[in-house]
Amino acid sequence: MTVHSSAIEGVDLVILPPVRDLGDGFQVRRALPSAQRRMVGPFIFFDQMGEAVFRSGEGLDVRPHPHIGLSTLTYLIEGEILHRDSLGSLQAIRPGEVNWMTAGSGIVHSERTSAENRAKGGKLFGLQTWIALPREAEEIDPAFAHHKAQALPVTEDAGTRLTLLAGSGDGMVSPLKTHSDMVYADIVMQHGARYRVKAEHVERAVYVVSGAIEVEGQTGAFAAGQLVVFKPDAEVVLRAGGATRLMLLGGEPLPEKRHIFWNFVSSSADRIEQAKEDWKSQRFAAVPKEHEFIPLPA
Repeated sequence: MTVHSSAIEGVDLVILPPVRDLGDGFQVRRALPSAQRRMVGPFIFFDQMGEAVFRSGEGLDVRPHPHIGLSTLTYLIEGEILHRDSLGSLQAIRPGEVNWMTAGSGIVHSERTSAENRAKGGKLFGLQTWIALPREAEEIDPAFAHHKAQALPVTEDAGTRLTLLAGSGDGMVSPLKTHSDMVYADIVMQHGARYRVKAEHVERAVYVVSGAIEVEGQTGAFAAGQLVVFKPDAEVVLRAGGATRLMLLGGEPLPEKRHIFWNFVSSSADRIEQAKEDWKSQRFAAVPKEHEFIPLPA
């Protein structure tokens, strides 16, 4: 992972995540956590999934695995994923929709390609983020919610379209039930369009999904695959170089350090150890009709 500071005013650092192959040609870019920046607001994990192309008979098969202490948000640009979890949820997620899963005290889920889509083949391209829960909410009951694209607030202005996925920003509030101050938005910009990154939240960053951006009035550009982290209180105007897509993320930083091991996040190292033992002993609730699972890594 390449991380470097920036001479561009208002920009703190730039993270260029490495590409990791998870097998069968399915690649991810993991921008968070990084050595120099563990979190942005409550966001502790940020993955770009794909773009993957599956031939007929191929697909995604993430076997059942556990989470504690966080919420996951899955958002697709292309393709479809079938979500199953230990609450009994069975939900397909499609482009523009939001899967919001709160692990709390513990949940298990799988992510797969449906039999219908596996037979056809196709593309899969999207983003998955983990949002650490505040300490007082780390052990709440697990929950799952799905929001259709038309339920999400949208604002458009002069070639910039912003869809608010979670939290609050730009005068809008998402229908997702979040547990701390945050913003997560999908910003699609035409060539030359502008977007002002406001100081509504303490910590903010944008991930360039496609295209490129520059900070208006300054030299230098940021390309696809880069996470650009802004300085607290800085307000900058971004300008799109070509058709561009950004993810805006951030919020109030959590006051306590977060420990992370595998799929577990907690303010308590002892709680992580307990979760590891619980998974090894299969004390987590199971996903109905699923018999596989991912073993605890060494």
